[in-house]
Amino acid sequence: MPSKTTPKRPWLIAASAAVLLLLAAAGLTYYFLLTPAASGRQTAWLYIDADDTADSVCAKLRPLTTPHAATAFSVLARHTSYERRVRTGRYAVEPGQPTVQLFRRVKNGLQQPLMLTLPQARTRQQLAARLSRHLMADSVALLRAMTDTTLCRTLGCDTATVVCLFIPDTYQLYWDISPQRLLERMKREHDRFWTIERQMAAQRIGLTPHEVQTLASIIDEETANTAEMPIVAGMYVNRLRQRMPLQADPTVKFALGDFSLRRIYRQMLSVDSPYNTYKHTGLPPGPIRVASVKAIDAVLHHSLHPYLYMCANADFSGTHVFAKTYNEHLRNAHRYARALNERGIK
Repeated sequence: MPSKTTPKRPWLIAASAAVLLLLAAAGLTYYFLLTPAASGRQTAWLYIDADDTADSVCAKLRPLTTPHAATAFSVLARHTSYERRVRTGRYAVEPGQPTVQLFRRVKNGLQQPLMLTLPQARTRQQLAARLSRHLMADSVALLRAMTDTTLCRTLGCDTATVVCLFIPDTYQLYWDISPQRLLERMKREHDRFWTIERQMAAQRIGLTPHEVQTLASIIDEETANTAEMPIVAGMYVNRLRQRMPLQADPTVKFALGDFSLRRIYRQMLSVDSPYNTYKHTGLPPGPIRVASVKAIDAVLHHSLHPYLYMCANADFSGTHVFAKTYNEHLRNAHRYARALNERGIK
């Protein structure tokens, strides 16, 4: 007799199909969402600025991730609320990071801060340009904030002394910080730097903190020799107390806007600028660069001596020779001028 086959039950077939579909869905979910997104072995950075859309974010992400991660991110962006609100920021694409975790961080604006070391700069324009290399804000927006008289007033400075807010150090902040928030942050750091001890030291000299920083900026331009800074500071403090013009060559360079000058000639000393300390007695309106902490402390703890004059050393060691009298200074200046001529330095 022919054998009889047991017919398969419909519910078993349906259950098997469902299990297969679930397994397939789980496999696709794992493949697209849970496998690592990064294409490299080192952390890469995704920068999203104010002009970006969901599509442009996906385009920026492609070179940083595997193809399937880029596809998964695009699908998630298209089927969530991400397209309606793209958050700016600097986001880490880390090795081993699942695509879905990366998407959540980007969607929720969970960016990572950066460590910003304040750049050296002589002018507000130069400072704005150098800061813009590390931040989302461009140099125009940064400079606009630095020259906003109302904003500067609320921060306890003016457009000439706004540079004083920038105390050289390394700060943790977000890449997309606005220019105003950056200045507010620098104001807090400035106030933290100016401890009671530093404020009292400034009072003993008869200077405000911003005046100390202005004098320190001149010292930074005069010498790179840290050991010599307190002596140079003491000389300028002596001049201020005797109401003598500072006659600092770096202020003439600042007034002329030419920092490449190797020599200052007599005709240059007549430049009409409040920063020309040959024409105007006292300190200029503000710093001629971002003053270093070493120079600030050199002013606060300047050397006590009788010197009123200084001249670059004729041996080109980067140091100076100091003098009590003008005649002694003239002899030093003659030796230095002769050394410049011998080397053909114009």
